[in-house]
Amino acid sequence: MTDRRKQIHLAAHFPGVNNTTVWSDPAAGSHIEFDSFAHFARTAERARFDFLFLAEGLRLREQGGEIYDLDVVGRPDTFTVLAALAAVTEHLGLTGTINSTFNEPYEVARQFATLDHLSGGRAAWNVVTSWDAFTGENFRRGGFLPQRERYSRAREFLATANELFDSWTGDEILADTATGTFLRDAKAGSFVHSGTHFDIHGRFNVPRSPQGRPVIFQAGDSDEGREFAAAGADAIFSRYATLTEGRAFYTDVKDRLARYGRHRDDLLILPAATFVLGDTDAEARELAREVRRSQVSGATALKHLEWVWNRDLSGYDPDGPLPDVDPLPGEHTVARGRAQVRMYRDPQATAREWRERAEANGWSIRDLVIETGNRQNFIGSPHTIATALDDLVQADACDGFILVPHLTPGGLDDFADRVVPLLQEKGVFRTEYEGPTLRHHLGLAHPDGARAPRAAS
Repeated sequence: MTDRRKQIHLAAHFPGVNNTTVWSDPAAGSHIEFDSFAHFARTAERARFDFLFLAEGLRLREQGGEIYDLDVVGRPDTFTVLAALAAVTEHLGLTGTINSTFNEPYEVARQFATLDHLSGGRAAWNVVTSWDAFTGENFRRGGFLPQRERYSRAREFLATANELFDSWTGDEILADTATGTFLRDAKAGSFVHSGTHFDIHGRFNVPRSPQGRPVIFQAGDSDEGREFAAAGADAIFSRYATLTEGRAFYTDVKDRLARYGRHRDDLLILPAATFVLGDTDAEARELAREVRRSQVSGATALKHLEWVWNRDLSGYDPDGPLPDVDPLPGEHTVARGRAQVRMYRDPQATAREWRERAEANGWSIRDLVIETGNRQNFIGSPHTIATALDDLVQADACDGFILVPHLTPGGLDDFADRVVPLLQEKGVFRTEYEGPTLRHHLGLAHPDGARAPRAAS
């Protein structure tokens, strides 16, 4: 009897607009110029990845009232970049984060339907909400919605967009030259939606696209976010790339599907994961230390500490001890637009813990930030990393990974050349694409009923 092993899904996150990149590295390139996006996408496609993922921010982060220039500055429009990448790739899925708090269903549905046509069925939408009034200041409506209302709007936003996608069934275009009849149904695209957040009616002006609807991703980790994903998403981004936490998250989300009449294969769990490759595990560990120190300069360390202390710490020595003053209480943070500040719900307790750890280990401010910040998920030789990735997928800690390299645009190259062939040898990753659409890559059902074939083991 053949041992059927789960197939690993791999995607690539373009690592822009964050200080997890090493922009000072001589090999680093632009985070805005199209050549960088094109190189990254072509690498992902030659490695047979499922999709490329673009995050989106609607406002540049600020700290102390100024642009946080230690992040990579610049956030090009997602749809423009993905549409351009559709022209230089043939198979790679194109996933973009588009906000449901500050956009409108008709506009977003039209853009995704267009992208799906232009790419031949490779479009995907990461549906997110906005959590802060700071971002809302860039929009006419301004402000923000409480969490419950944000997800209520997001659910209705997605349902409304699906109504627009489904207003065309796919068989309306007759184009009969003998009779001069172009449309079989002159009412194609008609829609009426009346709800709490949207009251619209009219005609959707983009015919049914190759996938029917874009593949839907969701990234929320709250109970509301998990429920939203279980109800209507095709994949959920997870931050749990370890065995224990990953399996707990995997089980929780998959168990929610049944109450929406869905099956376990209808939703993929894909955590983001960083990596550092070396010829040997020891070399990779040393390189990982160098990468972390490059990511956390002295200035970055002080800025990171300000997220907890909520006060200007620019006068402190990053190679010296932690501040002896306590964090300033209050809801007004010095770091605006940065979601990480929500991680520290009790800054006083965090400061005490960090002082104790720094004193016990002889750490400076910079040392502490390096040790407590995000660490690489996978460090080692190609064989070590390939084995670790496969073990987590086979153990149902996830269905695959969204890889986030620390260099742009060439940070994915070594993984494509050295790790992917090992996964293919194991029989857990494709050697060729299964079909033309992203739904084929992910093994997901088409909205019209047919399920795309899953890769053979």
